[in-house]
Amino acid sequence: MSFLQKMLYTLVVFYIIVGVAYTAWTANYETGIEWVGVVTLFLMAVFTAFVGFYLGVENKPFKKNLLPEDRLDAEIADADYELGFFSPWSWWPIALAAVIGVVLIGVAVGWWIVFFAAPLLLIGIVGWVFEYYRGTFQH
Repeated sequence: MSFLQKMLYTLVVFYIIVGVAYTAWTANYETGIEWVGVVTLFLMAVFTAFVGFYLGVENKPFKKNLLPEDRLDAEIADADYELGFFSPWSWWPIALAAVIGVVLIGVAVGWWIVFFAAPLLLIGIVGWVFEYYRGTFQH
């Protein structure tokens, strides 16, 4: 168990102790238990435990198998994985980014702009998805 996990689990115990004390403290008032603070403290304990558990599970594979970036004798080509196919001559991502920008401006300024930009957004998505189904580079 790493130092970070120990610290997180110590925080879990602390949040539970403080949650129980806060519950008992607010129960003495005339209005009863103050539920917002009680739920918040116990949810902080649960979520901190989630993070500690996740870090423990995620750290196990790296102890057994080092990544190429972690080895001193690794070459650059060891971490060169196939990322996919990208067409460097495609104009559709630029057009799509411009239309998405117009849509976001429409959300911020006035919704009527979104209604004019939505068909262009649909054209941009369809054009980018189906760019290899027509023209010089069709399959």
